[in-house]
Parts: sequence; C-alpha cells; structure tokens
Amino acid sequence: MQNIIIDEQFKDLLPKLDEVTYRGLEASVLEYGCYMPLVLWKDILIDGYNRYLICTEHDIPFSTINMEFDKREEVEIWMIRNQVDRRNLPPIQLSFFRGLHYRADKKLHGDIGRTALNNASVQNEHLQTGSTSRRLAEQYNVSAMTIRRDEKLAEALIKIGEISSDAKQKILSGEIAVNKSKLEELASATEGDIKTIALDIEQGTYNRRTPRITAALEDAGLSEAALSEIRELNKIISSFAKNFDSMLREHSAGSPLELKKVIRSYIDQLEELYKNLEVG
Repeated sequence: MQNIIIDEQFKDLLPKLDEVTYRGLEASVLEYGCYMPLVLWKDILIDGYNRYLICTEHDIPFSTINMEFDKREEVEIWMIRNQVDRRNLPPIQLSFFRGLHYRADKKLHGDIGRTALNNASVQNEHLQTGSTSRRLAEQYNVSAMTIRRDEKLAEALIKIGEISSDAKQKILSGEIAVNKSKLEELASATEGDIKTIALDIEQGTYNRRTPRITAALEDAGLSEAALSEIRELNKIISSFAKNFDSMLREHSAGSPLELKKVIRSYIDQLEELYKNLEVG
C-alpha cells in the first residue's frame, strides 16, 4: 500500500464530519467500496481524508491520483476551492474559507513578485492587496470589503484552533454561535482574551451576549422595568435576525427580485416594530 503522508495543516482545512454523516459514509464505502480516488500532492493527502480513515480501518483497497503544484499555497487554494464548490457550506464556513483563500493568495503572489517589487513603495503594496481582494470578491460574488473582513475572521479561528481545536470545530459546525463581528475583533485581541473565549467554548460556558453591553446598561442607571423591556426587545430582535438569516439563505440562489421581496418584507416588519415602540 502506498505510503500516504498526513499533513496536519492541510488536514485542518478538510471539514470534520459529524458522527452521523461519517457513519453514513462508512456504510457506503463498506457496501460499494472506495470508488473515488484519493488526491495526493507529493504523497501528501489533500482530498479524501475521511475515506482514507475508513479504508485503512477496514482494509479496503483504494486508488490515488497525484496533482502537481509548485507551492503549498497553491495546494491550499485548490483545497479551499474544492471544498467550496463541492459542499453547501454554512455562512461561517464560507467566510472562513474565503479568508484562508485571501491569506494564501496574498502570500503566493507576494512570493512570486517579491524580487521584482523589492523596491516598491508601500502604496504599491496596498494596491496589490486591493487588487487581490477585488479579484476574489468577483470569484465568490461578494464585496472586496467582505473578503478583507473574512481574513480577520479566519485569523481569529486559526488562533482559537491553536488553543482548542474543539472550540474551533464547534464554531465552524455552528454548534456554538459566535457573531462574525466578534470573531473579526478577536483577530487583534490579546492571547489571554482569545484563550479565555476558546476555553469557554470548549467547556460549554461561552455566553454569546457581550458582557460590556450588559454592564453599560446597568451603569446607565435605568430602572429594572426599563432593563426588562430592553431585554425583551433584545429577544425579539435576536429572533427576528435568526429568522431573517434563515429566510435569506433559502433565497440566496434566487433572482435579485426575489431577494428584494424578502428584504422588503423584513423591512416592513422592522418598521412595524418601530411604530409600536414609538407609540408605547
């Protein structure tokens, strides 16, 4: 059997299947065999990690194909695109992969052009970065700003993963909901702050509500009745946002007109909520 190398950094890019999905894949491989070849680069596994685990555990034969790349960043970008194109990924995973793509792409093109641009100005460097984000924005059909924000989100998740791979997996799987803006902020947070959140998530004690907001409300000297109303309003808005996100996801592949109708309906609901608060 071919000596296959498991590279931990590449392995970390491949989504970890939940128990039910993994067992379903295992049952399929046991019944029909591993009909899809594993993909290698210099004997390093870059696609088919779960099938490889199943085949080695049950002594099932498999085939491999080799791909040619010059740099690790090229491999990483291929793996990212392969995952994005193959799977219907949730928003948090899409953001993570876009951020990783942006990081790898900048490094790849930076390495290629470093000699030629050795004496380039800082302004030219910013122009190159902007060009990269715009190019990826077109590929993923999002804004360049979204790509740059996704990079911060990816950096935060990488830092969280270095402390607790379990915490990182819980965020990416959606088991623990962490606001994207919060993750972007963590990209520049202290190691201590990141460690605290990572361990809270791992131990199941993470509280999504930002403590500073609660403290600010209490410091404002509001009455208990006012605080109660604000908390109730927060629940309504949170539920509203969750429903809106779900509805938007369902219509994401639809026409611009359909999306506008969905957004308009929620704007109407927000306006109605605002009027009721104003009257009260």
